[in-house]
Amino acid sequence: MKIALITENSQAAKNSIIHEALTTVAEPLGHDVFNYGMYSADDTASLTYIMNGLLAGILLNAKAADFVVTGCGTGMGSMLACNAMPGVFCGLVIDPTDAFLFGQINDGNAISMPYAKGFGWAAELNLQDVYRKLFDGERGLGYPKERAEIMRTNRGILKDLKAASCHDMLTVLKTVDQDLLRAAIAGEKFAEYFYANSQDDAISTYLKSLSAERALA
Repeated sequence: MKIALITENSQAAKNSIIHEALTTVAEPLGHDVFNYGMYSADDTASLTYIMNGLLAGILLNAKAADFVVTGCGTGMGSMLACNAMPGVFCGLVIDPTDAFLFGQINDGNAISMPYAKGFGWAAELNLQDVYRKLFDGERGLGYPKERAEIMRTNRGILKDLKAASCHDMLTVLKTVDQDLLRAAIAGEKFAEYFYANSQDDAISTYLKSLSAERALA
């Protein structure tokens, strides 16, 4: 599985802690981790929690990532922004129990975590335990197990509801504020990681055109 890490500007200084915890757990399990930044508080490309959601939508809809790990101070802003995107199902995860229940019941494709609120002593151990509950083993099995079928049915209904209430991602990209979009894809590693993994030519072509316009401006 391709896992994308996205860090918001107020918590950018913690990117290396989050990235190390994620790779420590995910890579031995056979997953690939792509760190889209921010890498430090001094990055020239600054991501707000709104951009986190937009970037998550791009990565997941283009299949450049299978799962997104993001967050902000409380985790709530990034979660809301992610869930505004088509095809993105993001849970607010604070501890390993949240991670387990989200994985087994909701089986979404993104999590948002609080990286300021409650982020204290042994925070990196909590991160590792969260990622272990998410990425070790099969998700979507249901909990409790006797409710697995109704949970699976409800996930399908929610997916259909979101598809009915959202535009497709390419339409979102063409209608969203274009300066906001350019800023969201301006990260140091975005082009290197995204275009090598994207499976949606239309999204890739559109984003390349935006980057080309910026370079000429």
